[in-house]
Amino acid sequence: MSAPDPPGEASTGAPESHLLNVQPTEMTAWVGWIAFAGVIMVLVGTFHAIQGLVALFEDEYFLVATSRLVIHVDYTAWGWIHLVLGIVVALTGFALFTGRAWARALGVVIVMISAVVNVGFLAAYPIWSALMIALDVLVIWALVVHGAELES
Repeated sequence: MSAPDPPGEASTGAPESHLLNVQPTEMTAWVGWIAFAGVIMVLVGTFHAIQGLVALFEDEYFLVATSRLVIHVDYTAWGWIHLVLGIVVALTGFALFTGRAWARALGVVIVMISAVVNVGFLAAYPIWSALMIALDVLVIWALVVHGAELES
C-alpha cells in the first residue's frame, strides 16, 4: 500500500518541481577549468598588451606592411586596439574568480572579440596570433561548458 498524496497535490509520477533546480552542493573537479580560464584570460590579456606596446613603439618589428593585413589599419591603431583589449581581457579574467554569471558572459564575449582581432592580425604575426586564437577557443569552451559549477 502506498502513502497517500499530501493534501492539495496530485500524483503525476513526475519528479517534484523543486528537485529539478537542484544545484550541486560541492564543487567538482571541473571548477578547475574556470580557474584555468581566468588565468589564461589574464595571460592572454597580458599578451595582447605586450603586442599592443610593440605595435605602438616598434612597428618595424612586424614583417608585413599594414596594407597586407586583413584590415588595413596602421600599426599604431593596432597597438591601441591590442592594448585596450588586453586590459579588458585581463580584468575580465580577474572577475571570473568572483564566480558571477556576468563575469562568465562578459568573458565569452570579450574572448570572442580577442579571437576576431587576432584573425585580423594573423598576417603580421601568424604563430603568435594562432596561439592566441587557440587559447581563446579553450577559454570559451571552459566558460560555456563548466562555468555554472563555480557559482555553487
